[in-house]
Parts: sequence; structure tokens; C-alpha cells
Amino acid sequence: MRILLVEDDHAIVRALTDLLEGEDFAVRSCATQDGAQHALAAEAFDIALLDVTLAQGNGFAVCAAAREAAPDMPVIFLTASDDEYSTVAGLDMGAVDYIAKPFRARELISRIRGALRRTTPASNVLTVGDVRLDVASAAVTKDGREVFLSALEYRLLLYFLQHAGKLVTRENLRDAIWDSAGEYVSDNALNVYVKRLREKVETDPAEPELIVTVRGLGYKVGE
Repeated sequence: MRILLVEDDHAIVRALTDLLEGEDFAVRSCATQDGAQHALAAEAFDIALLDVTLAQGNGFAVCAAAREAAPDMPVIFLTASDDEYSTVAGLDMGAVDYIAKPFRARELISRIRGALRRTTPASNVLTVGDVRLDVASAAVTKDGREVFLSALEYRLLLYFLQHAGKLVTRENLRDAIWDSAGEYVSDNALNVYVKRLREKVETDPAEPELIVTVRGLGYKVGE
């Protein structure tokens, strides 16, 4: 997978490049709007990470160029933690996500992989048992009947289904829903979120068969 990284802080570029290459991504970094636009015109990328504020130009213009060059390529904005305007503007332009600085390494990798999965056709419909999640429409059904989930419940279910058959630790889940909750997710809060989700997708929430607790470790969904 090839990532276009548009960032003019050299320390961040070095750190992100080392991190992403360690996860088997190929990284092409650009420090300016013009450089990024030239790269988009000349090369193909699977995803773009764009800083909003650049010494020369801005990430919004690069996002517009990315949308023109590759309409289906996911774009993630890197924004200052208190810059609400940039966050909203970026999402309105078609970005699939934003990550506030400073960010955690595990969260960044998780969000990148999540964005790539959401734009991969083979991953558009996820199922376990009689529960079906259509990523394209964000629709969830159980035995053919629509299930209405909150944003946090949907994010949890999506993460569970994307990792069906694997152990999902509580730390994994807290990382997955941290940004959606807007604050640190405690163990007690996570218990509540999982309980509410089970009440909506399990046939018998008291004896869960889809989201199974692995005592002392986390959860496992499906076989």
C-alpha cells in the first residue's frame, strides 16, 4: 500500500515514515502543496495523510487535487486538537477521517487500516451469524430486520466484524472508539457500550453467542 504524506514538520515526517514503513506501507512525503499536487498527478496512491497547515499552501487544496486525481482514494486530515473549523471543513471536502495532533501510533495505524478497509469493495458487507453490516450504507440488520445503533455501537460492531475470528483485546476496543467518544474510554464505560451492543445484536444478551467474552483477555466474534 502506498501512502502520500503531506507534512512540513520534518520531525513528524521522519517519525511517521519510520512508523508506516515498519507496518509495510510505502511512503511518499511532500512538504508543500505544489509538491503534493505534482505527486498526485504523476503517481498512484492508496491513501493520503494531509496536514491542514503547510508553509507553502494548505491541505485543503491538496485534498481537492486528490479528489480529482483519484475520487475513491481515502484522505485523512492531520489537524491541531483544537482546530474544529479545519476538522469540519476537511470532512465536508470528502475526507474520510481526521486525526488530532498529537496522535498515538497505534491509533494512527488503526485509523489508516480502517479507512482502507472501508474503501475496499470486498469489505463492504460484513456478516457474523444472522447479523449483517453494510459499510457503504452503514446499515445493520439482524435476521433481515434493521437494527438501529448509536455511533459508538456502530463503531464497536464494525471493529468486531473486521476482526471476526480473532481475539480483540479491551485495549484494541478503547483505541477503536476513543475518538468517537471524545474522551478516554474507561473499562466501566467499555463494559456499558458492549452490553448495549449485545442487547441489540444478540438473540439472548444474557448468553451471548456472537460477541463472546474471553475472560481476562477481551472478546472474540465468530469462529
